[in-house]
Amino acid sequence: MPPKIYVTGMGIISAIGLNVAENLTSLKTLKHGIGKPENLDTVHRQNLPCGEIKLNNLQLAQLAGINIGPDFSRTALLGMIASKEAMSNAGLTDSEKQNIGIVSATTVGGMDRTEMLYRNVTPENRNFIISHVCGDSTEKIADSLGITGFVSTISTACSSSVNSIMSGAEMIKNNLLDRVIVGGTDALAKFTINGFNSLMILDKNHNRPFDRNRNGLNLGEGAAYLVLESEDAVKGREDKILCELTGYSNANDAFHQTASSENGEGAYLAMSKALEKSGLMIEDIDYINAHGTGTLNNDLTEAIAISRLFGDNIPPFSSTKPFTGHTLGAAGSTEAVFSILSLRNRIIFPSLNFSMPMAEMPVSPVTELMENVVIRNVLSNSFGFGGSDSSIIFSEV
Repeated sequence: MPPKIYVTGMGIISAIGLNVAENLTSLKTLKHGIGKPENLDTVHRQNLPCGEIKLNNLQLAQLAGINIGPDFSRTALLGMIASKEAMSNAGLTDSEKQNIGIVSATTVGGMDRTEMLYRNVTPENRNFIISHVCGDSTEKIADSLGITGFVSTISTACSSSVNSIMSGAEMIKNNLLDRVIVGGTDALAKFTINGFNSLMILDKNHNRPFDRNRNGLNLGEGAAYLVLESEDAVKGREDKILCELTGYSNANDAFHQTASSENGEGAYLAMSKALEKSGLMIEDIDYINAHGTGTLNNDLTEAIAISRLFGDNIPPFSSTKPFTGHTLGAAGSTEAVFSILSLRNRIIFPSLNFSMPMAEMPVSPVTELMENVVIRNVLSNSFGFGGSDSSIIFSEV
């Protein structure tokens, strides 16, 4: 029997809260964080709403408890805040932090610093070049946590942070580490706003996943991390166990650079293989936190894949992206935190703004907050450009 992997800590910062408690309150009160950006200097400020955290970098540094220089990206700062909360939540002692690693995900890296400084490079600020690469944010997060052993970065588009969770789980299962900090972080940048706008998949209004009249996504920023531990590592600290990571899988439909296949092959494979790994049956899944971006292609193909797998017995599902925006490399771990909150609080969070099912696949997400629901197993999806599709399953203990 394969060793069990437990989640013992989690931390998050997003457009709807600076920590886990604030995010849960916003989700329960249906308070979203989509609006005009204030910190990001973009020509699209008035017409492309997004999920921005309303703190500047100096305020984020204060929250993270550090002094920053020109080589500290917003991506790194967000990651420090969320990962420190996850570590604190897990309640690890100094000795328990010895054999610990980190696998952090990001897509934009330090692009925000590059955009601010590359036109005016001086001897004083040229260190921003270091922060540009994706791995720099991971190194800075590791330093802030005192992690000196295994440090790794994953960048696989929007499935990045779910793949970081899977990578950390494999490190534990192969007895390479006892504990791993896993998750992702991404900050808003002109690069992503302009890039997604050029693809014509940004909604000029509040996004509405799975709705017939959906018109694209809203971008967001944030970070979220989990602490994974082996069975042996958590002995004596069983009260810290939040849930078990029972299933996970990554698949690729090899169809298109930015679109998923018509039959949702990659999504179907990711979900079915995660289910197979968990040893659960389809009827055991009580809730699906869908990828649900609000784009024409993603929502239809994800709905098709869900229907292929679950048939006439589709469990309640919803997308939480209308709360936070699509946080790219942080989306999977953000929604992993939301999935665990659903599991532990017996709540299903709604898909905001939904009014009419898709004509091609008439399925409807949950549209109202559901409380006191029996939830034993939650499936969470994250699907990325290049066909990198990942699914994970969290189960009650």
